[in-house]
Amino acid sequence: MHTSQHSELFDEALLERYDTTVPRYTSYPTAPQFHPLDEEQYLGWVARSNDGGNPLPLSIYVHIPFCSTVCFYCACTKIITANRKHAEPYLRGLLGEIRLISDRVDTSRIVEQMHWGGGTPTFISRAQMQMLMDELRSCFNFANDAVSEMSIELDPREVGPGDIGFLREQGFNRVSLGVQDIDPDVQSAVNRIQPLEQTLGVFSAAREHGFKSISMDLIYGLPRQTSKRFESTLDAIIRVRPDRLSVFNYAHLPQRFKVQQQIDPSELPSRREKLDILKMTIERLSAAGYLYIGMDHFSQPEDELALAQKNGTLHRNFQGYSTHRDCDLIGLGASSIGQVGGNYAQNHVRLEDYHRSIDAARLPIVRGVELNADDRLRRTVITELICNFRVDMDAIDVRYEIDFRRYFSNELEQLQVMQDDGLIEMDDATIRINPRGRLLVRNICSVFDAYLQTSEKFRGYSKAI
Repeated sequence: MHTSQHSELFDEALLERYDTTVPRYTSYPTAPQFHPLDEEQYLGWVARSNDGGNPLPLSIYVHIPFCSTVCFYCACTKIITANRKHAEPYLRGLLGEIRLISDRVDTSRIVEQMHWGGGTPTFISRAQMQMLMDELRSCFNFANDAVSEMSIELDPREVGPGDIGFLREQGFNRVSLGVQDIDPDVQSAVNRIQPLEQTLGVFSAAREHGFKSISMDLIYGLPRQTSKRFESTLDAIIRVRPDRLSVFNYAHLPQRFKVQQQIDPSELPSRREKLDILKMTIERLSAAGYLYIGMDHFSQPEDELALAQKNGTLHRNFQGYSTHRDCDLIGLGASSIGQVGGNYAQNHVRLEDYHRSIDAARLPIVRGVELNADDRLRRTVITELICNFRVDMDAIDVRYEIDFRRYFSNELEQLQVMQDDGLIEMDDATIRINPRGRLLVRNICSVFDAYLQTSEKFRGYSKAI
């Protein structure tokens, strides 16, 4: 997207009018539609995914839930402890889960992608990381470094520049740095004291060790933030030019996430200030040459995400945007979510339940959803919108043997209002999201969400902006 298009992203009147609570569509159906699921059903999916002569490659997600300190804004599944020994029984369970699932997966299937998230993955020691990687490599068939996408989330407070070389040796070639805001006053309000020099030291080390992509995570809407203060944060980050930036909207949901009750709501920026921060962010990143990929993500034009979007191969899963579209995702660890054969499965969240399953030599699956034909069709439409900002109706007709215009006649009628508002353009063949509609892509996708249409379940989702 060119700079002129970036300037069209922000239409304040439309953002105000469409700022409702909507899903983030890391999956479809979304997690509230998951229901109890047992190991046998999941293993049936795995068996079918192994068959067919040309099984899909694999993606692996590893969840390390531990953090040594709590950040007050956090909505992740985590365990706060300063005692590193608490990770030992968890890792034993994780190793057990790896062996259980790898015994059922065709060993010829290539792992093209892996992501470690948390919590704080580097909470565990180097020796423990080495042990975990050794087990993964002995149980699965990993692609070489030129092909693979191996990423890890880093808290710069938990690693030093000396640790980065070790991570590269373990095969990680992409890294995401949690920053959020560099202003000391904002950091104090959210209990995350992280000097800029600390962050930049880790960033420089990642560059020196040849990581293929470096991303930084920022959050707007935190307590004590102003547009002027956040501009200083952006300026400092832009100077070092990370390949990607995620600029997330802070959703204050203290009833759902107890830790957020420690944030003083009177210190949160006003609605007006928050919009000013968003507008300034778009302008600054646009001027610096970053492209808006969608859903809070920006990248440099030569980054793989931008190239994948340009080529129509961008994908979205529970870790965000991905360049690997056709993979089965194996989720490992407490609370992790996988996608096998197009269906979703989630592990137990509570460690007691997770370990009980592993000790019984059973996979710790607790809930999920097996998609029907309508789910798969709607997921494709939503994915195309959220990744590529367009839907080719004729291509959908051919792929799913339907008449798009007849099948989605009600949805197309609802979209007419969005077309009148300039969010989208529709003709007989295509739905295209205009620049002014891109910040509201979640709203546009929600039109195709059958579960929102048949229930009142807007509750519990974050606002679009």
